[in-house]
Amino acid sequence: MSASSTARRVAATALAAGAIVSAVALPAAAHDGDRHRHQPRVEISRVQADSPGRDNRSNRSLNGEWVEITNNTRHAVNLRGWTLKDDDGNRYRFRDFRLGGRATVRVHTGVGHDTRTDVFQDRRDYVWDDRADKATLRDEHGRTVDTKSWNSRHHHRR
Repeated sequence: MSASSTARRVAATALAAGAIVSAVALPAAAHDGDRHRHQPRVEISRVQADSPGRDNRSNRSLNGEWVEITNNTRHAVNLRGWTLKDDDGNRYRFRDFRLGGRATVRVHTGVGHDTRTDVFQDRRDYVWDDRADKATLRDEHGRTVDTKSWNSRHHHRR
């Protein structure tokens, strides 16, 4: 065996060993970074407090205001008993509803048929104030899971 082929073999072995060490070390380093970043398991991801078009209290207009709840985990979460509340005390309580992993459900104000992506509060009046309000999501034990506030200078409805 020549010196150059021995050198190539040593270099190849060193590279292979380095790749194995990197593959083992990388997930640990990535995991350490996750401990410092907090992403809620379930969160209020979006709010549309001002329904598009005229605010005429039609069911279409009522369903144009909504709050999206997102499950950031890979596993389904049962939202049974969880509540979504505004600053005026209007409260929506989830029935037996499983929010899939990495899934989002939109909670509409008006009347409709619940699906895996949309649920309805079955209200005949607006809940969310266009100008300023706060949505609070609580789990079945009453613990606050997430809140989303907004404050706008534009006032359309109230």
